[in-house]
Amino acid sequence: MSNEIEHIAFIMDGNRRFAKRLMQKPWKGHEWGAKKVREVLRWCRDAGVRYVTLYSLSIENLQKRPKQELDMLMRIFKKEFEAIPNDDEIHENEVRINVIGRVHLLPKEVRDAIARAVEATQHYNKYVVNFAIAYGGRSEIVDGVRKVMVDFASGKIGSDELDEERFRHYLYTNGTPDPDLIIRTGGERRLSGFLLWQAAYAELYFTNTLWPEFSREEFQAALKDFFHRERRFGR
Repeated sequence: MSNEIEHIAFIMDGNRRFAKRLMQKPWKGHEWGAKKVREVLRWCRDAGVRYVTLYSLSIENLQKRPKQELDMLMRIFKKEFEAIPNDDEIHENEVRINVIGRVHLLPKEVRDAIARAVEATQHYNKYVVNFAIAYGGRSEIVDGVRKVMVDFASGKIGSDELDEERFRHYLYTNGTPDPDLIIRTGGERRLSGFLLWQAAYAELYFTNTLWPEFSREEFQAALKDFFHRERRFGR
């Protein structure tokens, strides 16, 4: 039985279905989902979880979602990240904000808002929140391999020096421990490309609850389930 949890990752699924159920536009679901993020981060802090990673937008979503929905989603990202530098809760709790993924694919105004949020919190280390935006687990590995190739060509690393531990430093999540628990809302039971390398020994918890409806009680149920599992790590 495990008695420690350092990093929880969330696949925040169900925003659009929640909006549809209430006969609202899809982006209303994303607005409610953004509010839920703040609640969940408080629950994680209360539980002593230092690292949280949130799957906010996949590369596939960025390529395939309707333009109007994406435009509204980008407005939400811009608004939320613009608020971070002046967010008392962030500063009081010393929360560092990171964004992982192919951020260069996002609109400039969103990239600028992200950069300001990251800069305003970069000196904190009590809690760390990673937002996975324009993210794909396969692309993360490909991008890591590209970095290895650059370092190999410049002589910074030899082929015999590369092992799993060294390769971790080339991933977007460099500096963040692997997730202990991945929680997916919305009823699907797959990772959908999320943290493919890092999830090798993560415990998985799936719930039918849509992300905007995810409650503290269900969060606590996920923790209880985690603490009653025996983690073998291949042993």
